[in-house]
Amino acid sequence: MVKDPNVLPDGLPVPEDDGAAGHLAGMRLPDIRLASTAGDRVDLAALNGTAVLYLYPMTGRPGVALPDGWDGIAGARGCTPQSCAFRDHFSDLQALGVDHLFGISAQNTDYQREAKDRLHLPFDLLSDAAGALRDALDLPVFEVEGMVLLKRMAIIAREGVIENVLYPVFPPDRNAADVIDWLSAQRP
Repeated sequence: MVKDPNVLPDGLPVPEDDGAAGHLAGMRLPDIRLASTAGDRVDLAALNGTAVLYLYPMTGRPGVALPDGWDGIAGARGCTPQSCAFRDHFSDLQALGVDHLFGISAQNTDYQREAKDRLHLPFDLLSDAAGALRDALDLPVFEVEGMVLLKRMAIIAREGVIENVLYPVFPPDRNAADVIDWLSAQRP
């Protein structure tokens, strides 16, 4: 059965904190360049100011079936609602001083470009298809149908140093609001 990727079904399993992201706070963003939907490469280590990187497994496409058992994998479902929430809160994030906002998945740039255009995202998506970011930060992943996918999280970095990690993320459409809440609490 083909499901609408914009709608979260009831009864999704809630991801539990497995501690797999506990080592990230205080780390520097690695000196790697990820392909961007803008057609260039973004050097994460060179991001000045405040950067929000939200990581997600994969965006679905309307009319295309998700992997078998997708809804039974805790934290897998909801990439499109997560991206749309960041889109809808983009100006709020900018008002809180976010200089860079990127969505990151293991999908290739062509796939991401379709999602960026279809979802009308005002920011770019970055591809970690080669796993460079995953490996450099030892990010939590899961496997399905032969794909190694990033677990959902949000990383907040200032001047290249990770200050906070929101992990696990549930529900995914609340992730942008949770980032806003954390940023707001940091203001003097």
